[in-house]
Amino acid sequence: MFDAIVITPVKDSIETTLETIQSVRKSEGNFLYYIYNDFSTEISTNILIDICAKYEITLINLDKITNHPSPNYRLILQLAQTEAIKLNLPLIIVESDVLVSTSTLKELLGKSNALDKKGLVGCITKDEKNEINYPYNKFRRKKDQLVMTNHSLSFCCTLMSLEFLKKYNFSALPTNKHWYDISISKKSLELGFKNYLLINTSVIHKPHSSRPWKFLKYKKPFRYYLRKILLGIDKT
Repeated sequence: MFDAIVITPVKDSIETTLETIQSVRKSEGNFLYYIYNDFSTEISTNILIDICAKYEITLINLDKITNHPSPNYRLILQLAQTEAIKLNLPLIIVESDVLVSTSTLKELLGKSNALDKKGLVGCITKDEKNEINYPYNKFRRKKDQLVMTNHSLSFCCTLMSLEFLKKYNFSALPTNKHWYDISISKKSLELGFKNYLLINTSVIHKPHSSRPWKFLKYKKPFRYYLRKILLGIDKT
């Protein structure tokens, strides 16, 4: 019996990806783990093949499934949703710039099981100095162990309940976007589910390791938005 499906979408950033994989593999509990390789370089792909074979992780290379260029987050979510429903399991996303502790996933699953009408349940993100960081800076002053929120949850380390997965088909996700944190968070609320953030269950987040150009948003916002408009990247 498995507790949940865990997925990590990957696009290069191999150093942080390997740290993520190793942290998930050390997790307490019984999880099926899938790596979705979204057109990484040949070198990165070969490393993923070796590491997934070593740890008995299912590696799904999207270049065998689609010709659509990266990012393919919409397709990844659809594939993972189909698998979760087939196996009757909740889905946990752990992104490739996130480190979980050995107890994180077990705590996330255990706490979510006790929540009423949950759609999404996320872990708070912190830096390596144990300070709450992006994208949850707005929650720094919260003292509660648990927050029910209308704010969009990031997919850094987030559980999607089986009930929500069965209610909303990800084939309905818009095709003109690249990332779906906001869309899915809103849809969960629209369908009558509740979204929760666990303040006392945290992960280490190294933001934008896989998309370093996004740091322009904070350092040189004009260049960031010019690039976003001209190149059509980072559609939320």
